[in-house]
Amino acid sequence: MSGHDDEKPLDASRLIDQRIAELGDWRGEMLAHLRALIHKAIPDVVETWKWRGVPVWEKGSIICTGETYKEVVKLTFAKGASVEDPSGLFNASLEGNTRRAIDLRQGESIDAEAFIALMRKAAMLNEGKAKTGNRS
Repeated sequence: MSGHDDEKPLDASRLIDQRIAELGDWRGEMLAHLRALIHKAIPDVVETWKWRGVPVWEKGSIICTGETYKEVVKLTFAKGASVEDPSGLFNASLEGNTRRAIDLRQGESIDAEAFIALMRKAAMLNEGKAKTGNRS
């Protein structure tokens, strides 16, 4: 077992803090912003750290991962194909049957309200409550 795979939530949160600080550029700022929105959407979300350095947000099972590349911050939703996305936030991995992703580049922003709604739908799907139908 390597030292950073499947870290405990407290350790994982510390490692995510560390990743944001290490990036030290727009990608760190973007990841921090998305992380804050995730916590706003799902206050009891569990942060984990998997696959030698990937921040992961879970509730029941994986909701999404937060990967950083040179040109993009990518949030990949494990069950994204099953999550309604009326605002069209998913813009990557659209061809698969299971996952969907949101790629954000330098200078881009995300609709916070739409993202929070998407996160909540994804979390509900993990809990088996997301048979989509609008009940406002």
